[in-house]
Amino acid sequence: MDRADIVHEAFQTRVKSGALPGGAGPAGPLTKAEAVAIFRAQCLSRNLDRTSRKMQKAGQGFYTIGSSGHEGMAAVASALNPDDMAFLHYRDGAFQTRRSAQVPGTTPTWDMLLSFASSSEDPISGGRHKVLGSKALMIPPQTSTIASHLPKAVGAAYSIGLAKRVRPEHQVLDDNSIVMCSFGDASSNHSTAQGAINSAAWTSYQSVPMPLLFVCEDNGIGISTRTPTGWVGANYSNRPGLKYFHANGLDLYDTYRVAQEAAEYVRTRRKPAFLHLTLVRLYGHAGSDMQQSYLSKDVFEGWEDEDPLLHSARLLQEAGALKADEILEIYDEADAQCTRVADQAVTKPRLKTAGDVMASLIPPKRDCKPTNGPSDEARADVFGSDMRAMAEPQHMSRLINWAMTDLMLEHGEIAVMGEDVGKKGGVYGVTQKLCDRFGPDRVINTLLDEQSILGLAIGMAQNGFTPMPEIQFLAYLHNAEDQLRGEAATQSFFSNGQFTNPMVLRIAGLGYQKGFGGHFHNDNSLAVLRDIPGVIIACPSAGDDAAKMLRECVRLAREEQRVVVFVEPIALYPMRDLHDVKDGGWMRHYPKPDERIALGEVGVTGDGPLAIVTYGNGHYLSQQASKVLAEKGIQTRVIDMRWLAPMPVDGILAALKGAEKVLVVDECRTTGSQSEALMAMLHEQADLPKARIAAEDSFIATGPAYAATMPSADSIATAAETLWGTK
Repeated sequence: MDRADIVHEAFQTRVKSGALPGGAGPAGPLTKAEAVAIFRAQCLSRNLDRTSRKMQKAGQGFYTIGSSGHEGMAAVASALNPDDMAFLHYRDGAFQTRRSAQVPGTTPTWDMLLSFASSSEDPISGGRHKVLGSKALMIPPQTSTIASHLPKAVGAAYSIGLAKRVRPEHQVLDDNSIVMCSFGDASSNHSTAQGAINSAAWTSYQSVPMPLLFVCEDNGIGISTRTPTGWVGANYSNRPGLKYFHANGLDLYDTYRVAQEAAEYVRTRRKPAFLHLTLVRLYGHAGSDMQQSYLSKDVFEGWEDEDPLLHSARLLQEAGALKADEILEIYDEADAQCTRVADQAVTKPRLKTAGDVMASLIPPKRDCKPTNGPSDEARADVFGSDMRAMAEPQHMSRLINWAMTDLMLEHGEIAVMGEDVGKKGGVYGVTQKLCDRFGPDRVINTLLDEQSILGLAIGMAQNGFTPMPEIQFLAYLHNAEDQLRGEAATQSFFSNGQFTNPMVLRIAGLGYQKGFGGHFHNDNSLAVLRDIPGVIIACPSAGDDAAKMLRECVRLAREEQRVVVFVEPIALYPMRDLHDVKDGGWMRHYPKPDERIALGEVGVTGDGPLAIVTYGNGHYLSQQASKVLAEKGIQTRVIDMRWLAPMPVDGILAALKGAEKVLVVDECRTTGSQSEALMAMLHEQADLPKARIAAEDSFIATGPAYAATMPSADSIATAAETLWGTK
């Protein structure tokens, strides 16, 4: 017999007989009416769980994680304001059902059962996943969250204080609101949770507003691994910058009282708090998980004896809020409602085609106030002596810096964040003077944690900012890549375009640094970025292109709500010469502020019959190789991709018209590089002889062999000659 049915029958039997668990009596500020409202939400959440299991057994429902045992979260919802943004644990059905009752016009039973049935009419995900979430309820959707949502909760909370000083055009959160983020006891041990909680406390310790309530739902087990007794309290009760609260999550009166105290602390002090709830887990972890296979019967039966609905039934009777028959009537009404609505929900349409599934990968465009760009007077005031320098050609890092300055002048909601981006100006000086020009509110020095940097950006974007986070080196992204893969890129997909977190992530990367690094500072792999659906990847090779592409990236983020990664080739930051010492061949003039290179627009140099398709450092080296080839009578056209994802197929094919052969030059590793996709595309869509040269499948060394594993001007020229047939 399903444990859900056993718990269901036990609840009805024990309420009728009065055999309820003992405990403290009802105490605190919770009114009778509010207590009954919380209980209604608890009953609805419990019966939604049970109904979802029935649907799954009947083949009409799909993977689900239940909330049974965690019904105390309904009391937490009552203690918060309905417009406090909530990033929920996957067991928080009771929180959503209670908040739904606080917001007129919402239909929690219908909405959640449509989600369980994977109906395309599900109002949050459109049938893409069983998720908690609602635009009307200020609950961004989460899937099977472990702790990946904590960093963005920190970012959203930080953005509330910042928005008072720097008003974003598309601000979402009220100045007095707080952010709530919930998670399990096992998840609290995850490095992502540890980093986010540390980041919040680190920020608060410096008296920076951080109105964030962490809620740890401690049921004592993570899937099958038990949490040591007392561990959560010992771990979190004495952290600097973080106020600790504890409540019995089985007691709706105690939970409401303590949650209200914690929320009031966060709202008035603008500091983070940690609310530790003691709960139980009923049934297994999720789906088909059978806890009987790894837990002794006395353990899970002990949890069932402490069913929070039984505790609620006792407390409500002791408070004089409800009688036993009224309690059962509310419970049975919820059961009947779920059954009735489920019968309708399973008849609703589901996604069928790839197009249906992918329709929300790309966020919807949004209206932005038109801007005419910064005035000449404003630019002169901010740029100062740099205005005179604009008359002369410059290297890439300076032109990127100027482009960021113009963009931040034009769009007040742009904020830069990262390690050392402030006074120091970053490792390579790309953000120099920005802090002096725009202040620390918009140029934010973060702690050394890439997950926190990206989480800050994601959370700020959800409150209307256009973040421009910086990751110092490409290899450092791997510490936080799930913030892009599992959070930023999925937000539009799982919310049917209702929630977005646009940003322009700047990363200094790729190889060819002569005197610095090794593989942590020279990383020539973009594979982890290229396979994230919906993410745009830009990679300029010359300074003027970098400025114009960065402007397009910001437009894509602001107006089209896209997640954009701007990969800046480190070795080209200071590059001045192309062919000869002091020839200045790679220096460029700063383009006018309104000049952009559109997404998908490639660059072409020359019109020879031998085409070289490349990007980044490969473009620079291919230009050098082209001069050598020209001296041997081989005329080339060098096609700079500029945009790596989505691949600019139309632009490349147009640039290949008239070409006779094509060489792909890729500075990334042979396996997993752009060259693989390029060769496949050329095979399918261009009937031309082709070859490729790419880096070895190796990490990069420091010292004289810094470029030994990657293409060089000489190796490119040799490969081109071989392809052309002259060698």
